[in-house]
Amino acid sequence: MMNKNLLRAGSLAALAGACMNTQAQTDERPNIIVILADDLGYSDMGCYGGEIQTPNLDKMAQEGLRFSRFYNASRSCPTRASLLTGLYQHQAGIGRMTFNQNLPGYRGQLTDNGVTIAEALKEAGYQTGMIGKWHVAETPLKPDQREWLAHQVYHEDYADKAYYPTSRGFDDFYGIIYGVVNYFDPFSLVNGETPVKNVPKDYYITNALSDSAVSYVNRYAKNDKPFFMYLSYTAPHWPLHALPKDIEKYKDTYKGGWDATRDARYKRMKNLGIFPESDDYLSERQFKDTWEENQTKEWDARAMAVHAAMVDRMDQGIGELLEALEKNGQLDNTLILFLSDNGCSNEDCQNYSEGENDRPDMTRIGEKIIYPRHKKVLPGPETTYASIGARWANVANTPFRFWKAKSYEGGICTPMIAYWPKGLKYNKGGMTNQSGHIIDIMATCLDLAKAGYPKEYKGNKIIPLEGKSLVSIFTEGKRKGHDYLGFEHERGKALISKDGWKIVQPGDDKPWELYNLNEDRTEMYNVAEANPKVVDKMVKEYNKWAERCMVEPAPK
Repeated sequence: MMNKNLLRAGSLAALAGACMNTQAQTDERPNIIVILADDLGYSDMGCYGGEIQTPNLDKMAQEGLRFSRFYNASRSCPTRASLLTGLYQHQAGIGRMTFNQNLPGYRGQLTDNGVTIAEALKEAGYQTGMIGKWHVAETPLKPDQREWLAHQVYHEDYADKAYYPTSRGFDDFYGIIYGVVNYFDPFSLVNGETPVKNVPKDYYITNALSDSAVSYVNRYAKNDKPFFMYLSYTAPHWPLHALPKDIEKYKDTYKGGWDATRDARYKRMKNLGIFPESDDYLSERQFKDTWEENQTKEWDARAMAVHAAMVDRMDQGIGELLEALEKNGQLDNTLILFLSDNGCSNEDCQNYSEGENDRPDMTRIGEKIIYPRHKKVLPGPETTYASIGARWANVANTPFRFWKAKSYEGGICTPMIAYWPKGLKYNKGGMTNQSGHIIDIMATCLDLAKAGYPKEYKGNKIIPLEGKSLVSIFTEGKRKGHDYLGFEHERGKALISKDGWKIVQPGDDKPWELYNLNEDRTEMYNVAEANPKVVDKMVKEYNKWAERCMVEPAPK
């Protein structure tokens, strides 16, 4: 009888585990797994103060190292492009989204002038596999897009296959090419390069991705080479789709409302040492309306319960992955990095147009998908498309202001756990204030793999690596980091200096703001007027960064 995990995943990739090489690993270099959550809030996990049950991630934190100042590119596809290449997102070709805007930094797909972690590590003798959300290939619209999204018609290619994962260094791939999916019957699902046209009735993509990750580990562990795996979950990105038994756990959790949940999270964050007990970094809530005044309490409490259920289910899958590593004798010498692609999203996806881009208007069997604009239909099942909205996003990103797509801390600061039983030597179970950025993940992988970074690859000149290795933070507790970290997305700009100054410009027509992150971690006090020389210097440095990194005013 076929293993239930293989049935649940519906992945041909999983079947490869049946034909294993019986030779165990002899290479002493560590395996590397990068796990990326989608739209996860800074405080959603238990180990960052959240009430969501994440025992496996909490265990990794208790035995690993948490970062309080780790940064992403504030949006899904820019972050993924940057993470994969060790370049800023514009250099990697995706300064905005996966649509070609005919500018060097805004091509909508990975550049040929960069290499991926998989390409570099494959050259160094690693096995390479990816599972989950790709979202770094140009995704042009089809004339019959609506029918395609609903599985009524089929096209062989969801993007140019030259930009699929298997063309960018990954031996194996099971996941989606597009950015948003129905969790129960996902659009753009492929195995390798082949579309997966049907899934089992009990399919749920988070389970399928976790099962495939377990299958890859079972197979890779039997080879004599170490492996690199990129596990890119879609959870907890909208639509709010979760399994009923997971939702049930949280049915009463959020009935106290926004303020009560946010206050409780911040209290736990202080107890955990993420923020000092003696200081108050909790920014003012961005909305004046109260929970008591809210006319849709039932719907809103349910929405956040579904969000929590999605995170919970992802954590369960990570537990299965940890168990597989341990059973295969690989856990001790595997570095696992867990982080989010951006802050939690403020979007109200129920107000979007059905059938637009990657938002279906019906299920495969023709059931109408409801976008509950008036919050009359509860979220959770396949026949609804909804999101938690700005008020809960403000809670999920506690204690910061703002959210996904913004260059404030609520958009660009991610929780990050480094777990490596054999290699982590410093501050196990603790929190580091050393800053890091997604560009550093490539450099870290190269360092551990003893791999070089090419000047040319497949006939293309390669842009110099921007990232710096994190390994010395794991082994000694510190490193010489970046003088400056730059950010830009849809004209929202920021620059952070190594001494803690941060400038933010939320739009071209807005003045530059200045924050001292060492004293004002949540950007509550704009001190630009009192420090004009600091602003001038930082703006000059931002302009240098923007010119070097192909940042241009891309059309909206």
